[in-house]
Amino acid sequence: MTAASSLKPRHSLLLPLVLVISFASALDLSNRLMTYVLEEFGEAAHQRLQNWERLHALAGNAPIDRKLRLVNSFFNRVTFVSDIRHWGQEDYWATPVELLTTNGGDCEDFSIAKYLTLRAMGVPDDQLRIIYVKALELNQAHMVLAWYKTPGADPLILDNLINEIKPASQRSDLEPVYSFNGEGLWLNRTSGDNARIGDAEKLDHWRELNERLTQTLKP
Repeated sequence: MTAASSLKPRHSLLLPLVLVISFASALDLSNRLMTYVLEEFGEAAHQRLQNWERLHALAGNAPIDRKLRLVNSFFNRVTFVSDIRHWGQEDYWATPVELLTTNGGDCEDFSIAKYLTLRAMGVPDDQLRIIYVKALELNQAHMVLAWYKTPGADPLILDNLINEIKPASQRSDLEPVYSFNGEGLWLNRTSGDNARIGDAEKLDHWRELNERLTQTLKP
């Protein structure tokens, strides 16, 4: 049995489970979700979710540089697995619970999990952008998370390819294409200017992800 086929039934069961993430305040995992994960996926998966909650409690009031480091290193411990192998789909954007429960995901999943976790820790949305880039050395599409101290600042890049958080100016191996957050969608120009081209809801995968984040467990 392949990894994708073995995960697919459990993956389908994860989708309706309760996951409450307030973009403005706290992270809260329901007791029903935690019980389900423990019963269906085992102690290791349950522990990863508990560690995620502890991370929020530990770093929620920490300085921003510590938040960035802790969140980046926490999710970078998850195993990288391609979508087709892990989910049986060419392109699937997983929720943080799906990522941690199955202990696998790709660059989109890492970036989204870091973004949502930092938002739950109180980092303003206008300081964060998920950036779709071309990884030049790998010659393939990639996704990272950027944190901007101020709107025009050189952002810090949180990346699953490397654990060190570096300014974008030191990541010449990445070529930005577009970026988004909860507030909008931007086209990244080679000149360095960013043109807003609408809302992130234009991205089907982002819209579907947010729908799953707010789904509730049916009685």
